[in-house]
Amino acid sequence: MKSIIYLLGQRWVLLTLLIINIAGTIYGYIWYESQLAITPSKFLVFVPDSPTASLFFVFVLIAFLLKKNWPLIEALAIITLFKYGIWAVVMNLLVLAVSGELGIAGYMLVFSHFGMAVQGLLYAPYYRIKPIHLIIAAVWTLHNDVIDYVFFMMPQYRVLNDFMPQIGYFTFWLSITALFLTYFFCIRKNRLQLNLPHNFK
Repeated sequence: MKSIIYLLGQRWVLLTLLIINIAGTIYGYIWYESQLAITPSKFLVFVPDSPTASLFFVFVLIAFLLKKNWPLIEALAIITLFKYGIWAVVMNLLVLAVSGELGIAGYMLVFSHFGMAVQGLLYAPYYRIKPIHLIIAAVWTLHNDVIDYVFFMMPQYRVLNDFMPQIGYFTFWLSITALFLTYFFCIRKNRLQLNLPHNFK
């Protein structure tokens, strides 16, 4: 496992992931375009969940390429990548279960969002997150849940409208799980912690 994580620290891998995540972030904001058009301005920053998560990771990768750590951004990235990555996978599979069908775009979202969740966790040994960063990111994450399910700014899956209370409950515990995983992989004692390769160029 260490050899895989070491490989992820190579510059060419970071550059490849940077390009992929920039493209995914742009696509994600385009996907939200219709919802953003009818969103009150005060909620705009909280609506495009997945592309904002991948945008956090874009900045993490840029920092790594500069041989730096931006720990607050790292905390926001790992939490939101896991949370919204898994959330999108579950929602699209729920659409399949309820409607009996899921288009090519839906399957693409399942695989791409699963990749989002995994990439955030795989880079955990390179993060330098402190408890204060986790606390700030937790406030952001749980506040976002309030915006989504109290003010109904969540992503629109009309076929799932009848399940909003259950989805909101699931999302809350998904947030808690993401926070716990961040503590486990990034803050607890005896966690795996690595530096970028010495031959990093």
